[in-house]
Amino acid sequence: MKRIVVGVDGSESSIAALRWALEEAQLRGDSIEVISAWTYPIVAVPGAVVPLEPLADQGADALAHLQHAIDTCGADRSGLTVNPIVQEGDAARVLLEAAKDADLLVVGARGHGAIAGFLLGSVTQHVTRHAPCPVAVIPSPARS
Repeated sequence: MKRIVVGVDGSESSIAALRWALEEAQLRGDSIEVISAWTYPIVAVPGAVVPLEPLADQGADALAHLQHAIDTCGADRSGLTVNPIVQEGDAARVLLEAAKDADLLVVGARGHGAIAGFLLGSVTQHVTRHAPCPVAVIPSPARS
């Protein structure tokens, strides 16, 4: 069975990418891995960068948010294998690693980065340049 990898960070664009990837997987008969990456928050103080201790289990929180996104997008399609994966680390690195043996990598045009107004987000730019497989970049839905 072929495999589609999609990155989800909760942004409108990543949810649109997830919907598109689910439809594409259904059409192709592929399995789909829905990936979310997280990192411990860090704070800059004069002269140092200090990692903050997690206040809760960030991995569990990320998985709950990811599962909610999958459920919201209607991933209960018959015969479709959907694997939610949450991993600690840089989003671009996590997605590129997951895409090593994938047939397609799907990402949103921009995510929850610090400056979401750019044409393409930094993760999207990085994975489109370095992905080991074809990449589909899905824009945010049009606002009416």
